[in-house]
Amino acid sequence: MNAKTYTVREADIERQWFVVDATDQTLGRLATRVARVLEGKHKATWAPNLDTGDHVIVLNAAKITVSADKVDAKAYVRHSGYPQGLKSESLGKLMARRPEEVVRRAVKGMLPRTRLGTQQLRKLKIYAGSDHPHQAQRPEPLA
Repeated sequence: MNAKTYTVREADIERQWFVVDATDQTLGRLATRVARVLEGKHKATWAPNLDTGDHVIVLNAAKITVSADKVDAKAYVRHSGYPQGLKSESLGKLMARRPEEVVRRAVKGMLPRTRLGTQQLRKLKIYAGSDHPHQAQRPEPLA
């Protein structure tokens, strides 16, 4: 019996490219699938201290679906740090202005709040339309 635990090394990690079409997909369900692949939890070699995840390309971010109530009720809030510096924007307005940002924020919220999560988020590429400049990487559709 072998009692040694296998630990993956940085050199042994093989990264793939996946492409996801977001047309008529629910925002939260899509974000969980993408976050899982970015973290590498779909692989047998997953480790909580290493970035074993793959690259993900999300296409047609402008065609994502959200429940009618959330379009008006969900607000993205930030504060500049100055008096009266509170800025708030609804999901509907952000979708009209920058649909890629809506998907990016949803995925970011499902990743760890550490340097590792920041590194994993860099492997996410989001496009509002159906074109992308990553044909050379030969991305496969995400199951």
